[in-house]
Amino acid sequence: MADEPSNGELGRLIQSLRDEMREDLGNLNGRLDSFVSQDVYTIEKTQLGARVTTLETKREQDADRLVATRRWMIGVVITVIVALLPYLAMTVKGAGA
Repeated sequence: MADEPSNGELGRLIQSLRDEMREDLGNLNGRLDSFVSQDVYTIEKTQLGARVTTLETKREQDADRLVATRRWMIGVVITVIVALLPYLAMTVKGAGA
């Protein structure tokens, strides 16, 4: 019976255990407060996906617009060259005569 704790020691051990459990639960609650709920995470993920899709669409539209602008510029240059060829030919023939 000498190895068995007294009632006072048991009371202190139980109180110590309660204090440790209370502290651990407080720490756990503090950590849980910093987590994002599943609903918020799902909404943010959906919105982020929509933003990425929108940005990809705009990038493709910009690329298409750039290609169209280049084609237009090449067409203008070719048109100017074709329009100036007869004038240049006359100028060269006139200078050679």
